[in-house]
Order: sequence, then structure tokens, then C-alpha cells
Amino acid sequence: MLTSALLPATATPVATLIDQHGRPLEYVRLAVTDRCNLRCFYCMPEQGIQYMPKNELLSYEEMLRLVSLLSGLGVRKVRLTGGEPFVRRDLVPFMERLAALPGIDDLSLTTNGVLTAPHVPALARMGVKAVNLSLDTLDRERFFQITRRDELPRVMETFHALLEAGIQVKINAVVMNGRNIEDLVPLAELSRDLPVDVRFIEEMPFNGGSHVATPASLPWHHGRIRQHLENHFGALAPVATGAGATASEYRIAGHRGTVGIIAAYSRTFCGTCNRLRLTAEGGIKTCLYDQGVLDVRALLRGGATDADVVGALANAFRYRAANGFEAESQRPLHQLNFESMATIGG
Repeated sequence: MLTSALLPATATPVATLIDQHGRPLEYVRLAVTDRCNLRCFYCMPEQGIQYMPKNELLSYEEMLRLVSLLSGLGVRKVRLTGGEPFVRRDLVPFMERLAALPGIDDLSLTTNGVLTAPHVPALARMGVKAVNLSLDTLDRERFFQITRRDELPRVMETFHALLEAGIQVKINAVVMNGRNIEDLVPLAELSRDLPVDVRFIEEMPFNGGSHVATPASLPWHHGRIRQHLENHFGALAPVATGAGATASEYRIAGHRGTVGIIAAYSRTFCGTCNRLRLTAEGGIKTCLYDQGVLDVRALLRGGATDADVVGALANAFRYRAANGFEAESQRPLHQLNFESMATIGG
């Protein structure tokens, strides 16, 4: 719903999207492509996935129009995701246009780092303050086993370039049983001398059929991850986070940075969720685990007015699931095999 009556298209937008559980929608994760230059085990099968034809992806102009409308409804933060965002051509000029939109005061990016390093100076110039860098191991051989590509040196080049540019680095490491458990401590050690946030993420079922993902096959839940870290570092000191945060943040004694744990499969943070996702082909997801609640591409290409689009968004959020478990239970039977994260937007 909207906190005030739907305004005519010519009026100054002042309404805010609020779901039926009282949660404001202030943050959009915008997938600019479903393509990726890695083949991570936890995201897709070795042969990859069937990518969308280019003309079925939202154009940059369509994305700008939608984000502009969302900014008028209270969205203040935009995070670009993929696939891998830098696989799409002309990404930096698009980001510059996004950064210039009225109301958008936080533009960030999630990347695997393979193609990112040359663009770091441009990211700094346009005011990007934080980048989430996917990095599941510091060991080159395990990196190859996980991603099926030998690209760790280029990822580390991006890591150091971001730090040198003064851009906040948040490392995202998916915790995979039998794959990278020996990497949790070395990754956390990065926070000792560097101003980085190292976040450990429960593995999720969004692997495009790469392997079966059930609670039994995903034993590294958030509690076990924390205990593993505390067995090595001692007690973790909780750090206060704002509403909407997905990570439980902690400080290790003597460390400059922080570590975090994201209960992405346990879904412990749904009560304050303030985000929505826009997939590369124009699907709105109000929860990572839902099947998609609105085809925005059809509206944009079908001649919908701005007021039509705003009304459709408001209606979609009126029926938002209370949490990821409810959203998952509402998926049709043919969608119980989860898609690749690359098709959703990481």
C-alpha cells in the first residue's frame, strides 16, 4: 500500500511504499544482466544456464524510468547485481545516470571482481561508497574448484584497488559444506588489519539444479558458523545494525574490520526486510524466495503510464509474504526446483 493517496503523474511524489506488515520499501536490488563469467557451484550447473535473449532484458532506459518512479515512492538505495554486472556493456555510464536521479542517495554494487578493477576509479568518482565482493576462498585451487574458473588473481586485484580508492569493501563468502570450511578463518583474518567487512552467508537452494539443497545438505547454519569462528577467535562482540540489515555483525578483539553472518537460508531477518528485487528481464520479487509478483517489463512496453506502474507496484506490495518461508510455500509446484541466483540478481 501507499502511506498517502496515489498521486497523479504530474504531482510531486511524496508517498512511500509500505507492505501490509508495516515494512517500508526503501532499497532495490537491480539485476542488470543474468549473464556471468564464473560458474560457481552454488549458483549454477557446470554447463551454465540458458540466458535470456538480449531483447527480453530490460534496457537501461527502462531501468532508469522504473528506478525514478521508485525513488518517488521512498526508495533511496540501489544496488546493482547480476549475473555479473560488468559483463553488460556500458555499465559505468548507466551507473552515472542512476547516481544523478533525484532521491537516490546510496548507489552500490555486487560484483565477482573479475572485470571490475579497471572501473574502480570511475566508481569512486561517481560516489559509490560500498562494493560487495564475492570471494569464497583465498586459495587459488579451491577458487577454481568452486567457480570453475582460474580468476582469483583478478579478483584480488579488484579487492586491493577498491581499498586504495577508499571504497568500503564487504566480502561475501558462501559457506559450503565440504568445499570451503577451511577458508572461514583465513577470510575472517582479512578483517584484522584491513577496514573490511567479511560476511559469511548460509548456502541457499538457488543453484539452477546444480545439486539438491535441503536443510540436511546445508548443515552450516548461522549458529554453527558463529561457533566455528568463536572456536578460533574467542567470543564475537555483536555490533549494532540498522533496521533492514541482513547480516548479524560482530567485532573480533583486536581487528580493524568486522565479520558478519547472513542467515539467508534460515531467514531470521525477514521481520525488518526493506528491499525488493528487479530481475534482469523485468520481474519484481518482493522476497528472494517468491516466484515473482509483477511483470514490470510488460507494463513498460505495453504503454503503461507512470501512474499505472506506481499503482501496480502498490498493489504488489499489498500482498507481500511475511517471510521467506511463507513466500516459498506459495511457489507453484513446478517452481519447487529453484532457479539460479544469476537469474534473480545476487
